[in-house]
Amino acid sequence: MAPVTVQFVGSGDAFGSGGRFQPCISVRSGETHVLLDVGASSLTAMQKLDLDPASVEAIIVTHLHGDHFGGIPFFILDAQFRRGTRSLVLAGPAGVRERVLQAMEVFFPGSSRIERKFETRFVEIPARTATSVGAIGVTGYEVPHPSGAPAYALRVECGGKIIAYSGDGEWSESLVEAARGADLLICEAYYFEKIIRNHLSYATLRQQRARLECRRLILTHMSEDMLARQDEVGEAMAHDGLVLNL
Repeated sequence: MAPVTVQFVGSGDAFGSGGRFQPCISVRSGETHVLLDVGASSLTAMQKLDLDPASVEAIIVTHLHGDHFGGIPFFILDAQFRRGTRSLVLAGPAGVRERVLQAMEVFFPGSSRIERKFETRFVEIPARTATSVGAIGVTGYEVPHPSGAPAYALRVECGGKIIAYSGDGEWSESLVEAARGADLLICEAYYFEKIIRNHLSYATLRQQRARLECRRLILTHMSEDMLARQDEVGEAMAHDGLVLNL
């Protein structure tokens, strides 16, 4: 099998803490190229890293907050001019189609109704059910993070490797399930020790670390508070542009 390459297109939070781009993770194996989350700043981030948006066959979103799916309208509009005829799959929790089309109409009125050269296909990922998205398999595990639709931690199977991704959310048993046996767990660590609703702190993650049966862990989606205390963190931390080979 072809090796799997994971690249952090954006490793930041919703507010650009530390000058980082909003969440977007590129996963590639052979001819397969998918994105996990596409924040509003992701198209710019891809261009800075010389990643061709036209090579992306699928976008998989964890939940429907703007910093995780708000870049899709820009991605689609850009594709209208540059993509050619290659189809694009947009996958996420229930309601993903409606929210993407609504966002397109808010940002660029009429854009959701334009006839495109390429097929855009939406896939709703049911909870705890393995779903095929292009050449990869995806399972969503619901986590506590209100967003007007279910919010997921993802378990992605690509090129014979398993990548787990927490998305956003408080600690829950779903993270244990998603991470079990994963080659890589990409996990939110929003604050260092402050506990707030709907997000995960590094202190909580450290307390639960032994239960996360993954081969490798890397932290992402960090606030200014977390970034200011990097020297106290005992886990690997992502940054924009970081490449991991699995």
